[in-house]
Amino acid sequence: MTGSDAVIAALRTEYGVLTEAVSSFGEDDLAGPSGAAEWDVSEVLSHLGSGAEITRATLRAALDGEPAPGQDFMHSVWDRWNAMTRRQRADGFLQANESLTALYESLDAPTRTDLRIDLGFLPAPVDLATAARMRLSELALHSWDVRVAFDEHAVLTPAATHQLLHGSPDLIGWTGKPEQLEGRQAVVQVTTTEPASEFALRLGERISVDFDLPDKPDGTLELPAEAWLRLVAGRLAPRHTPGDVVTTGAAELDLLRRVFPGY
Repeated sequence: MTGSDAVIAALRTEYGVLTEAVSSFGEDDLAGPSGAAEWDVSEVLSHLGSGAEITRATLRAALDGEPAPGQDFMHSVWDRWNAMTRRQRADGFLQANESLTALYESLDAPTRTDLRIDLGFLPAPVDLATAARMRLSELALHSWDVRVAFDEHAVLTPAATHQLLHGSPDLIGWTGKPEQLEGRQAVVQVTTTEPASEFALRLGERISVDFDLPDKPDGTLELPAEAWLRLVAGRLAPRHTPGDVVTTGAAELDLLRRVFPGY
């Protein structure tokens, strides 16, 4: 088994969950507001569909030993999806994501281990597990954006949560907004369930996560792992916060929501 196998399996599971929902949508559903404040449901599906198309082209280029697609290609894809009707976006998402997922699944074990992919925005090519996990993060969070439009208690799927909990901790520093701390510094001990984990969230001039637990944290945060992932992705508004989230000290949810406004 390669490091990417479980991620690819989670991609299939996540796609299946969203497919079941999308396949039942009528025009009014597609036009309704999503969990992404500026997009209706069809626009979220457009984002996911165009992203699947670009990701597949990038993966295909790596497999063929060709340069990664450039900005001109990406803009042409976005323009085409933006011009689609709502129904075309929904149908197009289903087709584009199936094509991408099937390509991941078709890769043999040596390719899954050895392939390196130039994503275009990172300083160096990454392995397949990293690239697939980044796609999983995109798919899981925007799947939630769609599903929460019809169920305010929607959560991230267990398959995605297990793969994403500690998959890309460096992104915390990229998404966090330390200016919201107004000069304050704190170390928060975070404890998650499903899966269980303990780690330190460091709030200061740089936002980071590590496993060097403090003897005396400035605050504590206990919550389901999927809620932690939604928090740092800007998707833990009060109405979407589970009742079993517990905070003490510096771990103020209102502050953390400002530090992680979403993307």
